[in-house]
Amino acid sequence: MKIYTKKGDDGTTGLFYGGRVAKDTTGPEAYGTVDEANSALGIARAIAAQADPALAEQLLGIQRDLFVVGAELATDPVNHDKLVPGTSRVQEAMVQALEAAIDAIVEERGMPTEFVVPGGNPLAAAIDLARTVVRRAERRSVTHAAATGVAQSYVVPYLNRLADYLYMAARAAEATWTPSRTEEH
Repeated sequence: MKIYTKKGDDGTTGLFYGGRVAKDTTGPEAYGTVDEANSALGIARAIAAQADPALAEQLLGIQRDLFVVGAELATDPVNHDKLVPGTSRVQEAMVQALEAAIDAIVEERGMPTEFVVPGGNPLAAAIDLARTVVRRAERRSVTHAAATGVAQSYVVPYLNRLADYLYMAARAAEATWTPSRTEEH
């Protein structure tokens, strides 16, 4: 099997559970942006692996959650009944887990009291970049939901909370950053 199929050469892409749509329609725009967010989080996780291993693990969990978000977005609404909660359909518990993580950071660090300029350190900057891509994914998901009439989905609330979590995680990373061994030399 080869990585390329040539099926997309006509400007279409396959959907989860079948069907094809144009690559520039609302679904591929939404889940493509979720994929971008996942890659941006990968950069943040790579930086966090040395600076804050616990945060790196949290980011890995979020990256896995983003596959669930992408799967739901990549499924034609007529096939949503085939989605598996927590595996290919976003669940309310996933949103609540982000809320708990946000609350824990706020309890430990407090809320920022002024505008924040991203770039306090490499980890915070990478998290903030991922946050902005998540916000774009959220906007694309809102457009997709409106275009398809999808109701009762936790995709948009999940992405909304994820951006909030990343904002607070970046602030925490600014407060706790310690240079890696390679930076000290």
